[in-house]
Amino acid sequence: MDLFSETWQYLLDGDNWTGAEGLVARLLEQLLLAATALVAAMLLGLPLALWLGHLGKGGFLAVNISNVGRAVPTFALLAILVAADWPGSADFGPYGRAGLATLIALVLFALPPLITNGYVGMREVPADVQEAADGMGMSPVQRFRRVELPLALPVVASGVRLALVQVWATATIAALVAGPGLGRIITEGFARNDYAQGMAGAVVVAVVALVLELAAAAAQRAADPMPSGPSTSRDDAVSVPSTTVTEAPTGS
Repeated sequence: MDLFSETWQYLLDGDNWTGAEGLVARLLEQLLLAATALVAAMLLGLPLALWLGHLGKGGFLAVNISNVGRAVPTFALLAILVAADWPGSADFGPYGRAGLATLIALVLFALPPLITNGYVGMREVPADVQEAADGMGMSPVQRFRRVELPLALPVVASGVRLALVQVWATATIAALVAGPGLGRIITEGFARNDYAQGMAGAVVVAVVALVLELAAAAAQRAADPMPSGPSTSRDDAVSVPSTTVTEAPTGS
């Protein structure tokens, strides 16, 4: 019980939130790290996944990228990247020591849910809707932009939501290579036997993760062009992409 009381006192102490190594500074560092990794992963993974889903091909590729991405531990990948000649452990602008290596590891970690949900979302567009679009004389590009993409958007948003929370929580590993973020607060606290500091850092990470999850869930609901009632199971159906993708068509 003393530990929880000390953690609370640490969080209430304004001095712990200010300064170059305070909670606010570390929080902003981790937000920058997570946001950059997520945006880079979206730019790399979503166009490919959406186009493959539109073509109805590449299911095998989507499945295997998803499975391989989940099988490789992010910290192991980070350790390899830091030990290599490139990207190594050099400073990378505002991302700090081993910043480039950390970004690469986080981007690769974010790709599986983005690619899986992007592909599955396109493949779940009803065939009769696609036929109707063709019957109206739409070109493949017009059908993709005006019909398939809007209908697939809720599933795509679910993948972004999952990747966002995962990347935010995983970004704390940057501290293991002396990188930026709230992980520094946690590791330094436990290293000095200041468990209140370590717990405080973990609490901030958890609270921000919850806020991001709620905000992403609201954005996902707003992206749905056909809002459903409370009985729908659409969100639940895509909450575990690895299960969904195995049921998706993998052929042409």
